[in-house]
Amino acid sequence: ALAPGEVLYICPMCPGVESPVPGACPRCGMALERAVPVATAGDDPELVDMRRRFGWAVVFSVPLMALAMGGMLVGLPRALTGPTSGWLQFALATPVVLWCGAPLLQRGWRSLRSRSFNMFTLIGLGVAVAYGFSVLAVMLPQLVPHAFRHGESAGLYFESAAMIVTLVLLGQVLELRARQKTGAALRALLDLVPRKAHRIEPDGTEAEVELAHVQAGDTLRVRPGEKIPVDGTVLEGAGAVDESMLTGESIPVDKGSGAALIGGTVNGGGAFVMRADRVGGATLVAQIVQTVADAQRSRAPVQALADR
Repeated sequence: ALAPGEVLYICPMCPGVESPVPGACPRCGMALERAVPVATAGDDPELVDMRRRFGWAVVFSVPLMALAMGGMLVGLPRALTGPTSGWLQFALATPVVLWCGAPLLQRGWRSLRSRSFNMFTLIGLGVAVAYGFSVLAVMLPQLVPHAFRHGESAGLYFESAAMIVTLVLLGQVLELRARQKTGAALRALLDLVPRKAHRIEPDGTEAEVELAHVQAGDTLRVRPGEKIPVDGTVLEGAGAVDESMLTGESIPVDKGSGAALIGGTVNGGGAFVMRADRVGGATLVAQIVQTVADAQRSRAPVQALADR
């Protein structure tokens, strides 16, 4: 269990990778994310970066595909065929491979260094070989063996390297967007819990405190219309609690002395004093969030088989 205030970062792709600080996964290079979502979160910097790289990859890859398929296009100017086409393809593919695809190549290299092979291993090898061979074919065509030639010229695979990068970036954007939506759903669940509670001090005075400062055993007051801050037990008073967030039942449940309470549910009527029994990550809502987060980053056995 995490200590109060402690944050743990995990890799969404590699089970078992944990770090107390944000950064990149040492195995696959993906950005680490919080093991437990927070109620408030800004834009995902990795999604913003991948979306920008994908946009530029499309800009360069579309004319690159047109050049590569020049022999099949009617009306393509002769000036854009032959050696000129090769150099133009090189100019268009280079930013796609070396800048747009840089995160993919870095992850592939890390997977080779750590001998933890995954999809980025294949992507990195495929893109590097296709691009490297094409660069050789353009700059030093005399070094290309005849077995790799198409007629008098060597085959170029710039468009293959660029399209692999573009399509994988598209996949990364879709995956990150899906993870962001799941995170938003978890944050919406966390938003059900109030940020503050009314704690009754030992001298009988009442103080409004941050929920993070509430400890198990504290005595709290819940007024009509307020959300119950933590899981606990009614000590004094009574109320009708709306538990539809968990049960789906719209009819409020009457709560009297000794009744169990769940954090995040709403006290519809009456006022009562409760004892905090479970706080922080021990509450039911926090456990639901943790279970969903664990399921989100878990991997099916078939994924490990595919990697092998």
